[in-house]
Amino acid sequence: MKIEKILIAQPAPANGSPYSEIISKYGVRVDFHPFCKLETISAREFRAQRISILDYTAIVFTGRSTIDAFFKICDELRVTIPDSMKYFCVSEAVAMYLQKHIVYRKRKVFFGDGTPSSIISLIGPKHKGEKFLIAQSDNASHDLENMLNAAGLETNTAVFIKTVYADMKDIDIRSYQMIVFYSPSDIKSLLESYPDFKQENMLFATFGKPTAKAMAECGLKIEVEAPTPEAPSIAKALSLYLAGQNGE
Repeated sequence: MKIEKILIAQPAPANGSPYSEIISKYGVRVDFHPFCKLETISAREFRAQRISILDYTAIVFTGRSTIDAFFKICDELRVTIPDSMKYFCVSEAVAMYLQKHIVYRKRKVFFGDGTPSSIISLIGPKHKGEKFLIAQSDNASHDLENMLNAAGLETNTAVFIKTVYADMKDIDIRSYQMIVFYSPSDIKSLLESYPDFKQENMLFATFGKPTAKAMAECGLKIEVEAPTPEAPSIAKALSLYLAGQNGE
């Protein structure tokens, strides 16, 4: 199948497109349309969870958007986070983002290597006595919570972000030969808008293992997957795929 149009389930990039080379070299049209967006829940929605943030001595963050939502909720509820609060972050990038909201001190901010298991290692025996609150979105998996519980840690989760699905019905999906998904929520959004959707000859590209897993669970086939050692990004993966299609 000749690929002429690709739909990316993301907002259009603000500072140049990583797909410029694909567009110019292969004559492919690339369109951007977010399939969903994340919003901070309301203070009322948070209260309905019956969670008191100050009952916990450590917060676990797995993403930057959750950090913004956490502190927004704290402001709305007039909750003052004590200086003694500890923060465990899945990666250094997430940990550094905390500087937007707190005075960064190494003695209370800890970060892993991007995997949930690294957070367990960070906690170790030294922090085992803390009470952990995992800040997450409504579509997050329970893998991290299960790992903390399995390690015998006092843990709870709270939703700070909800997923709002875009209405895709005005998009002529079948005019595209390939759709690129970046999250399981993108796939769910497509199926919400088109309950009777069949893949047929549609090609799909995915980024990340959770997205690939969600695709398999829906019985959909992946044509292009990233990241890989050869293709750390979707743009690179598509470039390699199109090169192969053109016999390069």
